Amino acid sequence: MKNIIYITGHKNPDTDSICAAISYAEFKNKTGKITAMPIRLGELNRETQFILDYFNVEEPNLVTTVKTQISDLDIDIVAPISPDISLKMAWSIMKKNNNKTLPVIDENDKLAGVVSVSNLASNYLDIWDNSILSKSNTTLENILDTLSAKCLCKPEGTLKLTGKIIVAAMIPDSTKAVIEPGDIAICGDREDSQTLLINSKVSIIIITGNHAPTDNIVKLGETNGCTIILTPFDTFTASRLITQSIPIDYVMTRKNLVSFNENDFIEDIKHIMIETRYRSYPVLDNDNKVIGSISRFHLISEKRKKVILVDHNEKAQSVNGLEDSDVLEILDHHRIADVQTGQPIYFRNEPVGSTSTIVASIYFENGIRPSKSVAGILCAAIISDTLLLKSPTSTLVDKLTLKRLSQIADLNVEKFAKEMFKAGTSLEGKTAEEIFHQDFKTFTLNNFKVGVSQVGTMYIEGFDPLKEDMIKLMDKKAKENGFALILLMLTDILNGGSVLIASGEHKDVVSKAFNITLTDEGVYIPGLVSRKKQVIPPITVAMNKIK
Repeated sequence: MKNIIYITGHKNPDTDSICAAISYAEFKNKTGKITAMPIRLGELNRETQFILDYFNVEEPNLVTTVKTQISDLDIDIVAPISPDISLKMAWSIMKKNNNKTLPVIDENDKLAGVVSVSNLASNYLDIWDNSILSKSNTTLENILDTLSAKCLCKPEGTLKLTGKIIVAAMIPDSTKAVIEPGDIAICGDREDSQTLLINSKVSIIIITGNHAPTDNIVKLGETNGCTIILTPFDTFTASRLITQSIPIDYVMTRKNLVSFNENDFIEDIKHIMIETRYRSYPVLDNDNKVIGSISRFHLISEKRKKVILVDHNEKAQSVNGLEDSDVLEILDHHRIADVQTGQPIYFRNEPVGSTSTIVASIYFENGIRPSKSVAGILCAAIISDTLLLKSPTSTLVDKLTLKRLSQIADLNVEKFAKEMFKAGTSLEGKTAEEIFHQDFKTFTLNNFKVGVSQVGTMYIEGFDPLKEDMIKLMDKKAKENGFALILLMLTDILNGGSVLIASGEHKDVVSKAFNITLTDEGVYIPGLVSRKKQVIPPITVAMNKIK
């Protein structure tokens, strides 16, 4: 998938992350000569799925890493060849396209083998016996092509070669001593030799030097079922070239083939290339069909995936393999964290309630109107991230942007918000694992690994039956994944407050950060609804005081 810019939100994506990626991809595709593709790094939560279904928007593809793959490189586009073509034709194709290796496919277009220059060289270096044409199932068509010959007569049906190659340069009596039925005979213009060969039941007579035989010889060949062909080459050249008519199926490599899939990662194939050191390797698609070939040369000019980050700028929250990609832009409304780039980029960070507000602003600043469906999902993302403008993170910009977008989307904001929150905040039927990961983010604070999960609900008491399982899950994750602190925010959307539940070695910092007494059952803090503005800043201050 070359020349694509991937636009991605963070891991465990929330509504803003997904909707901002989709919407910014639409903007990029409208304004640039590029292909922008929104992607997601995890499964959609119920709220986001409801939104995409409501506005009939396709969900982004799931991508787990942006490490460089073979599909990102300009590999050689090599047309695979059939196993029945001649050595001469294979060599001509190699010279024409400057290839050292050609993939060979079977009747189902699947990789059957590989033919290389070394395979063809064996035609000259190996000593083959004179029965090579019959052993290799060489066809008449290959012989005609190799010798630039034309067929003067041929019996009906498919010609099956069974004999040996002889050069009838001797007098007829000497030739008679070595000739056998079914042989392939190369001869000159002597009619007596030609007559002897035909009467001896040879399968093919190859007349050299373009010396056309007499009509009597042609008729005799037809009567005896002998194929007569005429080549412009002299006897020496014809006898030297004829072995090049054998099919490549006879010499190609078919065992222990090393091939790669177009989705293989470059870092995984490098050591295989070093160990095997072939000139090139076939590249297959997901249907195991050959699409090209790759060599070590291609790895020198390694191309990297191009990525735009939205709704995050923290490496721990971003797509795997980010360090192997080129980050082109970042749009975010969170604190500036630790994503590093190799060159200056477009970085837009604003203190607004939603990244989707920033994306909408970019549309309007450029005089572009988002499509009705994109305007709808941008509205939904702003409603979600600002809790319908009730969150302390919401700003006048969010309010004005939401109003303008709702007009484009023809959306009743209040009515839609109730439907959206109802669909997205129900905890019924969910496991503790599903609830915890639906909006979980990882932060690095004072070199400590901190995780914060936020779960919104319109019925906070519905969480009580899951509380014990949730605490066990958080304790396990803190211990196994090295979190100094894991915090769960169970946010009451209707009343505007959150229950905090903490786990980890440094969970005591929560009490210090919020001046509360934290119990194992958690503590409810009125007015606490924003992870970004009301939780991370005081937790950061408290973590920075740890020696």
